[in-house]
Amino acid sequence: MRSELSLRRGGSTQLPRAEGSAGWRDAGITFITLLCLLTWDAGGADLRVVQWFGSAAGFAWRDHWLTAQVVHAGGRWISLALLIGVVVNAVRPFRSARGLPRGVRWWWLATTVACLLLIPYIKSRSHISCPWDLAQFGGTAQYLSHDSWRAWTAPGDGGPGRCFPAGHASGAFSFLAGWFALRGPAPRAARYWLVAVISLGLLFGMAQLARGAHYPSHTLWTAWICWAVSTAAWHGARVAGPMRGH
Repeated sequence: MRSELSLRRGGSTQLPRAEGSAGWRDAGITFITLLCLLTWDAGGADLRVVQWFGSAAGFAWRDHWLTAQVVHAGGRWISLALLIGVVVNAVRPFRSARGLPRGVRWWWLATTVACLLLIPYIKSRSHISCPWDLAQFGGTAQYLSHDSWRAWTAPGDGGPGRCFPAGHASGAFSFLAGWFALRGPAPRAARYWLVAVISLGLLFGMAQLARGAHYPSHTLWTAWICWAVSTAAWHGARVAGPMRGH
């Protein structure tokens, strides 16, 4: 509270410092979740889960109005609205973000945009196809674990590729930077933001899983990448020096 008040009264606009253990805690979360994802991939759990939704006839939920129109198409508008909100907040802070110096608000925007650009770039370079492209679901591809070298080199799994990680889920998880920006001066708002972002990302991922558009790990990898980028950007900014408002 004291640090927030000092910021609002025109005091120090230095990047808020988390507790001394925050860096280690964030790194620990990043490392442990990475191990969990690698274990999930190695065990072939993706294919077993996808088989709950698909058959030789394809995926019944692929073109369903709820998954295809409401969550997938409608979700893009939600993501756009969130991005506009972050842009507006960088220029003129919302009430819950008034304790943030301008530099932190622009860091929030820049990190969000970086994640929004990074996920499609990785996706465009991968040779991993979507579940609906697998031969057992009516396509031509063969399942490959994501930690297989063949998954990242042509011809890959024999399908069209360009499906890893989950692009739609990035429309939610790219906004994880807000947790880091808010958690010092506005911890309650930070928690609300984190819960909302994770819930939205999982909703997007679940809809795409049911449609056969992504494996569950695609969504989780998107979340991990956005978390890792935000973590590195946040603590890197703290090490590099203060970000000051004007």
